[in-house]
Amino acid sequence: MDLYTLLISAIQNKEAMELLRLGIIYIHLIACCVAIGLILTSDLAMVKQLLKGEGAKQCREHLAHLKSVVGISLIALWISGIAIIALDASSAGMQYFMNPKLQAKISIVVLLTLNGMVLHNSILPALQKTGSLLKLSTNMRHLAIFSGALSGVSWFYAALLGVGRPLAWKYSLAELTVAYPLMIIGGTVAMLALTNWSMNRSERHHHSWMQSNYALATR
Repeated sequence: MDLYTLLISAIQNKEAMELLRLGIIYIHLIACCVAIGLILTSDLAMVKQLLKGEGAKQCREHLAHLKSVVGISLIALWISGIAIIALDASSAGMQYFMNPKLQAKISIVVLLTLNGMVLHNSILPALQKTGSLLKLSTNMRHLAIFSGALSGVSWFYAALLGVGRPLAWKYSLAELTVAYPLMIIGGTVAMLALTNWSMNRSERHHHSWMQSNYALATR
């Protein structure tokens, strides 16, 4: 039996295709979980530093690791996602693409990918150079905050749509995504408020330290 015949027989075998789909979904899930876990721990560490007034210091090695792992996870997500879509569309036909849940997930992953390019090419290199979110220029800091909020919300929203099978065909695209921009705006506003508070706190501490040193020097 040649390779072509073997592939054709495997494709025609329903159980073999189900096992193949299961394996691809497993890879898809692992890629998503790895990225979400790393992003979540990084974001929580940043928030903790800002609350302590430590200026959200960023380790260059950690940023390089974050950039590499999330990038690989996103590539794996695309490859496995396309494979799943191809398998499902081969049996369901073009009607499969009319599913609003699928359309919402694809749209969010596209935005996530475009945003990832901005993060990897502009924001993360800037953070590696300055070592702190608060040391970025105002425009770059605002872009970093918005891009970070978009990234975090997009990963979690895409994961929700991925596991939310009961949502399929029950809600329109608008209904499925109505909370998406609201969550991005909320996350951006919250981080802007937190960074402004942390910057003001750091400036007060620095001013108090300068006054104390001046008082000691003039004694």
